[in-house]
Amino acid sequence: MSTVIPTSHTAVTVPEAMAALKYSRSKIYDLIRSGALPSYTEGRARRIPLDSLRTYMHNRLEEAA
Repeated sequence: MSTVIPTSHTAVTVPEAMAALKYSRSKIYDLIRSGALPSYTEGRARRIPLDSLRTYMHNRLEEAA
């Protein structure tokens, strides 16, 4: 599994978000539940828009600065 965010997609799966952020599955779902990482479901599949992932990372970088 690649650790780079796919650029050909508009949304990523939870495992792809886990790899990109180096977070556990439970941490990703905690972020989703809290609203910090917006996502949607299509049937049973959970997807995280790339814009949401980038916004989350940008906000974390601003907080760290």
